Amino acid sequence: MQLSRHSDYTLRVLLYLAARPGERGTLAQISAFFGISLEHLRKVVHELAKLGYLNTYQGKGGGIELAHAPEDINVGTLLQRAEGGKPLVDCQALNCRLAPACTLNLALGRAQRAFFDTLSEYTLADLISSKAMVSELASAV
Repeated sequence: MQLSRHSDYTLRVLLYLAARPGERGTLAQISAFFGISLEHLRKVVHELAKLGYLNTYQGKGGGIELAHAPEDINVGTLLQRAEGGKPLVDCQALNCRLAPACTLNLALGRAQRAFFDTLSEYTLADLISSKAMVSELASAV
């Protein structure tokens, strides 16, 4: 399974902010740190704020921060929400001739559930538990 670019950027934003407790980050800082398009990042941050993962502030002293403690952000739940619960292969949309008799979609569905179940064993705090990871994430200003 491969995560969408949107989900990849979602994780990067949250990791960046989790490594800086008590600080607000900005789109410009995160964009520069990861080399992500500012416009793409804006969409990701907007979605994260809408889902309740981020607080956003405008004006002087503005920026973005985590809305919850890293230990309260479940990675599996986050990615399921970011990915939108789409099946790995949408047999109906493909108008596949095999759809009525195919069991591949059952196997893929089971694999996808296992993927998200495994990720649900981790929180954002688990992902930043390495001092080397936090040091790398905190290396930019």
